[in-house]
Amino acid sequence: MEFFCYHRDRPGSLPLREELGEAHWAYMDRYEAELIARGPTFADDGETPTGSVHIVDLPDAAAARAFAFDEPNYQAGAYRDVLVRRWRNLLGRTMWEFPGGRTGGKRYLVLGLGAGDGADLDVPGAWQDELIAYGPLLSDDGAVWVGTAALVRAADAEAARAVLTSHRYAAIEVHDWEFGGRR
Repeated sequence: MEFFCYHRDRPGSLPLREELGEAHWAYMDRYEAELIARGPTFADDGETPTGSVHIVDLPDAAAARAFAFDEPNYQAGAYRDVLVRRWRNLLGRTMWEFPGGRTGGKRYLVLGLGAGDGADLDVPGAWQDELIAYGPLLSDDGAVWVGTAALVRAADAEAARAVLTSHRYAAIEVHDWEFGGRR
């Protein structure tokens, strides 16, 4: 089962995250085979970390919660909150298989939260070459759509936002994002 995890930084936690950098890397190394995508998000300045995205394939919701909440930065209080949701990998690949590679162009996390009938349940054809990861956010049992998460290469944040059908969501967040990991 695939899960989307987004750890949002607690304001002022950068020194703690820097202190725990190697512990975080070592923890993530244990999940290297299960990771579909990962990487930090940044404030508008493009430099200040605001969170950390991990899309991971794990046996069940309990394993996903353990992954998210046993993470060293979370344990130390660096994060203000964590979003953990079932996710479906509509691209069928990892970020390391993205044809556009790790560099070149701006990259964004686009997170749409909604309720009711699902939206954007198919890969948007016009975005095919720019999508790094894409799929619906779901309830733990996978039966209820609660949003959509995408990692996308785009010219700017407004262009990235257009990957989702805006009127179908209660809220859409767009965050600067970059490829993470040691690979």
